Amino acid sequence: MRLAHVALWTLDLDAAAAFWRRCFDAEVGDVYESRNRPGFRSRFARLPDGAAVELMTGPWVEPMAPAERVGWDHVAVSLESEAAVDALAARCKADGCLLSGPRWTGDGYYEAVIAAPDGTRIEITS
Repeated sequence: MRLAHVALWTLDLDAAAAFWRRCFDAEVGDVYESRNRPGFRSRFARLPDGAAVELMTGPWVEPMAPAERVGWDHVAVSLESEAAVDALAARCKADGCLLSGPRWTGDGYYEAVIAAPDGTRIEITS
């Protein structure tokens, strides 16, 4: 058994696709527009290891709530090394989307935390 994909609502489908392409070398698929749910559009961002993130939007999507709440909190993407985490964190700092710089966590991960265009947190780990 394996996780097929995770899905992420976004206000700006193109910005989200560009973020996943730029930060994670994702291959981003064409836009899908639903005939059954007018206004629903999505694209799959497939990471080099085959994992996928479905980016979804629609006119009913609202900005993310600022407080912690029940539900998924973040996604973690494992990079090949500490140097890769440092390099991506530096690029994200320059882009203004680094939330927390690289560090060793209490549970043994070397990680940094970045934000996707709509604020979704992504841990990048080695």
